[in-house]
Formats: sequence, C-alpha cells, structure tokens
Amino acid sequence: MSTQRVFVARLTGCAVFDPAGDRLGRVRDVVVIYRKDDPPRVVGLVVEIPGRRNVFLSIGRVTSIASGQVITTGLINVRRFEQRGGEVRVMTELIGRSVHLKDASGTAVIEDVAIERDRLGDWQVGQLFLRKPKTSASPFAKGPTTFAQWSDVLDQQVAGEAQSAELLVASFSELKPADLANTLLDLPEERLLEVAEELSDDRLADALEEMPEDEQVHILEALGDERAADVLDAMEPDDAADVLGALSDVRAEQLLELMEPEEAEDVRALLEHGPDTAGGLMTSEPIVLSADATVAEALALIRRHELHPALAAAVYVTLPPYETPTGRLLGVVHFQRMLRYPPHERLGSIIDDTVEPVPVSASAAEVARMLASYNLVALPVVDHARHLVGTVTVDDVLDYLLPDDWRSQDADDAQPEVRR
Repeated sequence: MSTQRVFVARLTGCAVFDPAGDRLGRVRDVVVIYRKDDPPRVVGLVVEIPGRRNVFLSIGRVTSIASGQVITTGLINVRRFEQRGGEVRVMTELIGRSVHLKDASGTAVIEDVAIERDRLGDWQVGQLFLRKPKTSASPFAKGPTTFAQWSDVLDQQVAGEAQSAELLVASFSELKPADLANTLLDLPEERLLEVAEELSDDRLADALEEMPEDEQVHILEALGDERAADVLDAMEPDDAADVLGALSDVRAEQLLELMEPEEAEDVRALLEHGPDTAGGLMTSEPIVLSADATVAEALALIRRHELHPALAAAVYVTLPPYETPTGRLLGVVHFQRMLRYPPHERLGSIIDDTVEPVPVSASAAEVARMLASYNLVALPVVDHARHLVGTVTVDDVLDYLLPDDWRSQDADDAQPEVRR
C-alpha cells in the first residue's frame, strides 16, 4: 500500500533543498524505467541548478518530497543530465501520450502521472490522470477525466507517430525565456521540434533569442519557411539579423522576402553593419519621442510589458521623424530622472546631454568601455549626420563578448559524484 503520492505536474518547478535548508535548484522532470510486469520505477529527478544546467538527482538521494519542496542528502551529480537508453522522462515523454483503457471504454490522453512511495521507500508510477475524447462538437468542450492505474492501460503510441506536445507546452507557460530555452535544448531532438511547432510565435521567438546561434538556425530550418518567417518577425530585429547572418545570402533573402515588410526592413538595415560594430549589435526599436512629449507619455510607453528592461531604461529625444532612422538626436532622458519630475514636464527640459552617442562603426569593445565607464545599460547609436538609428544595450554587448558556447558551459567545476 502506498504511503505517499505526488503528481509530477505539481512536482515540476518545486525547489530542491539540502539538509541545511540551502536551495540547490528546481525540479524539471522525473525519470523512470519500464518494468515487464510492474509499473515503471522512478530512478531520479531532473533538477535545474544555477547556471540553467539540468543535472540528474538519484531518487536514492531524496529524503523527502512534501509541501511543494524536495529535500536531498545534499549530494548531487553536477554533470549535465544525459538521458540513458531505457530511461523515460515523465513530463517530456509520457504526458500527452495516448493510451488504451483495458476495460474497453476507449482511449484517453495522459494529462498527469502520480509517483508513489511504498513502505519500503521505493518510488514507482501509480495513478494516471486521463482525459477521454470529448463528446460535444463545441470547440470549447473538453472530454471527461478519469483516474487509472498503470496496469489498467495499454500504451498505444505507434512508432514514429508524433506525440501531442500541447500539455508539455502548457507546463512551460511560467518559465522565463532563458529557462524555456534551456529546457527545450534538453529535450530529445524529435520532441524539441514537436514542442517548437506547438509554441506560439512570440513564445518561440523569446526562447530562440536565448539559444546558441547554431541551435537557432537548426530549429528555424526545421519549422518550414512560412513559420520560420513568422517567428523571425516576432524576434527582436538584432536577434533576427544575427540568425539570418549565419545563413547563406540566398537563404537569408528567401526568409526576408517572407517576413512582414516593416520587420524585414529593420533587419536588412542591421545586416548592412559588421557583427562586431555598434550598428551590428544595436536594436533599431528604441523609444523615441519629441522634445514636446511629456513625462507621462514617456512613462506610458516604458510600462509596456513586452519591452526589454534595458530598452525601458531611457527614452531618446530627437527631431522629426520619430521612427529610426530619426531626425537629429537631441539627447537622452533616463527613467530614474523622469520619476523626479511631474507628469506634465516636457522631456526637452530634462534631457541628459552628457551621454554621448556612439557611431554605427564603433567597435564592440569601444561600446563596452563606454557602458562601463558611465554605468549605463544602453547607448544611442547614430549615423554620420547624428540621426538616431538604434540603441545598443549591455546584454547585446555581453552576448558578443562572451564565448560562443557560454550558455552550455558548466557553472561549477566541482568533481561530480558517480551517477547512481
């Protein structure tokens, strides 16, 4: 008889602590192995530790799973998790799978899996939370749900058949873009592409922006031309330009032709500059306002939730036109400075004219020195006539200066314990 039951969907995201109460990471998945006559046995957890690295935590190292947290002995293998033959990841591979009910009541889809700890301390798959096909023609209707034991179902997935990724995508809904990117890259190749197909354009674009360039290219190429162009439209222009710059000129032009004309125009402008220059690093979509605009108007634009924090740190005041390339740059108004003035104050009266813009030809090293010297998170970029053409942010510079493989480098050089 089971003494403890935990549903994996609720376990995912829970914090992992050592005996002293120090947080080690978060649960991302549960690893099981199939057995001939018994339910699958739990062998461990996939845990994300600092550095956005997924590692394996043997179930034998887990002393408690309760109250939304996992307690371990404190010993964790810090080697990056690699799935072994015969191992199955519950969130990644089981949830969303179709099964046949042995009571002849039809088929159902696994929406959650419970793992249970018996009196001997061993963990295994217990109840399955299933959803049967809907009986109503309404697009808003859902099928009835039921619980079943592992022994009550037969796996009916056909070899090569795409497994539904809808439920897995839903479980990723709260992940930040960097965490989503890391989670996607840890999925098996086929599953990664299934999930990429299921993600919305905006969500996939956010994740791609956090991935190494070769992975970006691989995923976009697998999506098909029309979908790839839609995702590129949703990416920040500088990130889209970086991806297209890694392709052949012919292939890049094919995708640019499929993009929205306005988005493609911004990307083409960025591709004209070298990748190691301010023009190649910048984004062409800063917040630009006139000198007559008020603090209230500027703050309203900064509040937009989709705006990157570095871009929200300041607004740029120019002569008309106010779309890049703008009229002549008059100066910068920092967010913190705006907070010191009443809402009706004109931006032209509170410009910080001490911030010198950088030319499009400035090197990445020069931009980095200026950001560090003046404690800034963004700098305006201008052409030879001092027209504002974009802004380069500190994260753009860091992405360029860090090694190409910095996202996959281990965050800890400690010697790992032997797995299992």
